[in-house]
Amino acid sequence: MSRSAVVWDPALLAYDLGSDHPFNPVRLDLTVRLATALGVLDDVPLLAPEAAEEADLLRAHVPGYLEAVRQAPMAGWDVGHGLGTPDNPVFTGMHEASSLVVGSTLLGALCLAEGRADRAVNIAGGLHHAMPAHASGFCVYNDCSVAISWLLDHGFDRIAYVDTDVHHGDGVQAAFYGDPRVLTVSLHQHPFTLFPGTGYSAETGVDGAEGTAVNVPLPPSTRDAGWLRAFHAVVPSLLDRFRPQILITQCGVDSHDEDPLADLALSVDGHRTIYRTLRELADTYADGRWLAVGGGGYQLIRVVPRSWTHLVATVLDRDVDPATPLPSAWTERVLGLAPHAEVPAVMSDGVDITFSPWGDGCDDAVDVAVRETRRAVFPLHGLDPDDPRD
Repeated sequence: MSRSAVVWDPALLAYDLGSDHPFNPVRLDLTVRLATALGVLDDVPLLAPEAAEEADLLRAHVPGYLEAVRQAPMAGWDVGHGLGTPDNPVFTGMHEASSLVVGSTLLGALCLAEGRADRAVNIAGGLHHAMPAHASGFCVYNDCSVAISWLLDHGFDRIAYVDTDVHHGDGVQAAFYGDPRVLTVSLHQHPFTLFPGTGYSAETGVDGAEGTAVNVPLPPSTRDAGWLRAFHAVVPSLLDRFRPQILITQCGVDSHDEDPLADLALSVDGHRTIYRTLRELADTYADGRWLAVGGGGYQLIRVVPRSWTHLVATVLDRDVDPATPLPSAWTERVLGLAPHAEVPAVMSDGVDITFSPWGDGCDDAVDVAVRETRRAVFPLHGLDPDDPRD
């Protein structure tokens, strides 16, 4: 059994963009409470992070931006750098809270680099849209990019980053678009239909890193079967060729059918299957090293706590049976916060996640996306884009 680390401290709830903002930290609190109530965290020491130091934040951001973030709460709303917008409102302690999120992902990376754990999970991380000089998409500092940069300086030279959020992992792709040591893979809703408007299959990398940026833009309404078919048609073959030393995954759950901000149609059962697949891929291609972080997810009660409890359980090899009832104490907690909420009964949406492999003769919109991605990237890795065996 792999050794696993769980990074969590209630102080991470301070990354709070406002009670009316979709990125509500209650989703983190309810996830930890659910995982605890189900016994997933029994006898598991929770590792409390420290805020990332400026030297590490500068791995992904320019000095002027860090100063703008520090000054924003005093400066008011017109501060530039993407701060003070409806997506990225200014809040008290923004620099400190954002630095702590980065520190939490760095702590997971440190555990793996020092051999203290084979796997680590940080549901508070996954702020994949933040750019060097501006906030974007609810993300102030990019913990994913900082952690990857840190790992590149601490013994790793082949890192695979797989992003399963409904939105393109644009900030991480941009950070390593010309770095052949980092393979970034993002499966997301088609950029023509959703923020941030990037992540087309033709975006493949530059300056000697061609083929190390991989994008699978999926049509709206894609369900579990199509998503999983696309994933298996692209990701395992590339990991087999790239042979990463570590797998980092951004596990946003805004791909769910009930998410209010996007239009894919996955289920909690689909998410659970994704995590189990990522665990297997880490064991197969990355010497078992797996760092999982959170990300998006805006159905705060019905989706995020169940899906991310499955994520934590999968990292810990304590897989939760989908038929498991939700504990009454947790349900009571939810109804205390939202008396009219429709609380699910079990850890499943009751969805069949069976899928047909790519190349079985199906030719729907998902397969068109797969074909475009494979043809853009596979030849750069010596793979045949039209051969289902590759």
